[in-house]
Amino acid sequence: MSRIYLVRHGQAGTRQAYDSLSGLGRQQARLLGQHFAEQGIRFSRAFTGALKRQQQTAEEAGAQFAEFPPIEHAPGWNEFDLDHVYRELAPILCEEDEEFRGHFEAMQADTQSDRRWTTADLKIVQAWMKGHPKYQGETWRAFHERISACRTGLLSGEDENIIVFTSATPIGIWAALSLDIDDHRAMRLAGVLYNASYTVMRLREEQLRLHMFNAVSHLQPDLRTYR
Repeated sequence: MSRIYLVRHGQAGTRQAYDSLSGLGRQQARLLGQHFAEQGIRFSRAFTGALKRQQQTAEEAGAQFAEFPPIEHAPGWNEFDLDHVYRELAPILCEEDEEFRGHFEAMQADTQSDRRWTTADLKIVQAWMKGHPKYQGETWRAFHERISACRTGLLSGEDENIIVFTSATPIGIWAALSLDIDDHRAMRLAGVLYNASYTVMRLREEQLRLHMFNAVSHLQPDLRTYR
């Protein structure tokens, strides 16, 4: 039975440059790696999605070990493309929903709070998850299936520790699946995940069991962030 350590990437940049770790994000990742090394946790395999913030987290954490396995890139672990969702749906929702247009314009004008999850963010993600008929791109259901299928690449029949550097929603989906939840409630789990937190799953014959969720004992309270 494999033990899968699912790591959310460290704090990323601002809304305008989100796919790169901030200075704090790099520090969070280093502290995570130090914690695992000090606890004597050794990994036989390491995976990361194709996003820079995921890869940078893997590099910072892995550098804290005397020995760390080669990091394998697995794009299946990528977060859904929020930028694409915005490009596709924001203009449509602005035309369809006057209230949304007001929230969206206020968000664009507010350059001081660009890490905050806004009402506009919530509305546009909800529209995507519900399957807006005019959206062209990876749907919520296709994304969910992509993340669910990642377990196939981790099955080995060995008793080993595997670490995966990914993002909030993929971890939320896996946690939800371990609880036999197969719907939008995965987003509620994703929404509470700290940057550079880790969640531990047990995987055997594609069966998931949740053993630890959103662990951040390696981070002092003033270093804990959501975005």
